[in-house]
Amino acid sequence: MVWQAGQKLQSGKYKIEKELGQGGFGITYLVKDKQGNQLVVKTLNDYLRRQLDFAKFEQDFLNEALRLAKFRHPHIVRVDEVIQEGDRWCMVMEYIDGEDLAHLVWQQGVLSESEALRYMQQLGEALTMVHNHGLLHRDLKPLNIMVRKNLLDAVLIDFGIAREFSPNLTQTHTQSLSDGFAPIEQYDWRAKRGAYTDVYALAATLYALLTGEMPIPSPVRAFGTNLVFPQKLNNNISDRVNRAILEGMAMKPEDRPQSVKEWLAMLGCNQIIPGLSPTDYGKLRGLLAAEKWQEADRETATLMLKAAGRKGWLRVADIEKFPRQELQMLDKLWREHSSDRFGISVQKLIWQGLAGSQKTDWQNWCSFGDRVGWRSKGNWLAHSSLNFTKDAPTGELPALVVCDSIALRHQESVVSLFSRPDL
Repeated sequence: MVWQAGQKLQSGKYKIEKELGQGGFGITYLVKDKQGNQLVVKTLNDYLRRQLDFAKFEQDFLNEALRLAKFRHPHIVRVDEVIQEGDRWCMVMEYIDGEDLAHLVWQQGVLSESEALRYMQQLGEALTMVHNHGLLHRDLKPLNIMVRKNLLDAVLIDFGIAREFSPNLTQTHTQSLSDGFAPIEQYDWRAKRGAYTDVYALAATLYALLTGEMPIPSPVRAFGTNLVFPQKLNNNISDRVNRAILEGMAMKPEDRPQSVKEWLAMLGCNQIIPGLSPTDYGKLRGLLAAEKWQEADRETATLMLKAAGRKGWLRVADIEKFPRQELQMLDKLWREHSSDRFGISVQKLIWQGLAGSQKTDWQNWCSFGDRVGWRSKGNWLAHSSLNFTKDAPTGELPALVVCDSIALRHQESVVSLFSRPDL
């Protein structure tokens, strides 16, 4: 039985908005409570309800839901309560407004190594808590990792609650996308599982985020097909990360790191990974809201250098690897507070309109400087001489990281920035 939009649960406490989707064992709905808050309700699907051992599935679902409800971690989906609607047990969870990592990679291309490692750090911390409570996720993959909209937080969702307990159910999913992320022991219901089971899936997830390719399923590897090294698919992957992925995806459980913490150390995640937290944007938001454009420009430069792990200026290599989420957030803040007059994507559109001409790169660059107010009467302006008002030329700001009194100093970096496909 599928619940319909408008149907009420718990005597009107929740109202069904729409079905969000179905997985191997569950069906999820978007609901609203009486205060208008959006939440998600998950219950076991009709396929499982027809199985002879459904009672065991339901008990496992209920037990794990109750344990998950005790977790409070920023990178684990929050379970608010467990309810019974008729003869169905349900989890009521937070609604995460955002995209899953699979769709992000599909839409915008592979992640930079720094961005992917930041997510690994977040997810690793969450998994460590889960493992310390005697649980496994069992269904780690990009589709089950959400990134909150306009934030830099990855969140684990859709724990593989019932799948581990039925060999028949596992076999019915041998063609699903999970196969590339499931280690060999998950195909044998008698095999032991441990933290190393989730380590494999986490390493396979990193493989996919950095290469854009689905890892070869472990049963296929068991019959002699070798895994393509990540570096062969993306030569921007460092030796260290390449090695950590391969060891995390070792076929034999005993050959893998035995804990997520151990695997994170192999990645270097015990070191500080460049990147920004949501709170880092607070000062910039305040400056933009107050229309303190010059101070906001300096703060933008500070944030960009911090995100790139650099001092002074950004090189072309830094621009090419600059974390996508930070770049999009900085651009979004500038556009929102300037009615789309300022922002990196605004500058990019102006540049694209000039770059298609028959002029030389230098002539286009000078024309661009004239258009956005970085040049005046044939001379490049020092940063302090720019027009820091809302009436400045469209596209003038932000400028500090990319504009200088020496015109050639940052030209290549700016053009590289405008070449980013994610703006």
